[in-house]
Amino acid sequence: MLTLESKLENKVFDYIHAKNELERLGFTLGGNWDYDRGMFDRPLDDGQTVWLRIPFAMMQGELDSEVRDTEARIRMGAPFVLKHLRREGEDEAARARVSGALIDQFRKPVEQDGEIEPQWADRAQSVLREAESLLV
Repeated sequence: MLTLESKLENKVFDYIHAKNELERLGFTLGGNWDYDRGMFDRPLDDGQTVWLRIPFAMMQGELDSEVRDTEARIRMGAPFVLKHLRREGEDEAARARVSGALIDQFRKPVEQDGEIEPQWADRAQSVLREAESLLV
């Protein structure tokens, strides 16, 4: 993981405005959101193993991915780049059981937090500057 300096950090935005502007750059609301926090994610490579993430916390209201008109306000956190190399296919050692079948059917990642090569750091900085120009 590589943390990036950004003009976005600690800035407060209307959630819908930030979401709409970041979607123009290919960001999506990451699947790991909760009602009080989330992340805007954008893959930096075609294989979707290197990601630029911009975390945020709710300052007002609650996050709901289905709401189109809300007064929710968010505070941006420190953006970072994450590399997640995954194995392909099913895990031969996975145990089939009712409570864990959906979790255990896939292999553990090769590298959960791989080293970020310079080209990905540069690409992330470029995308982040575009995001800053839209929001700040």
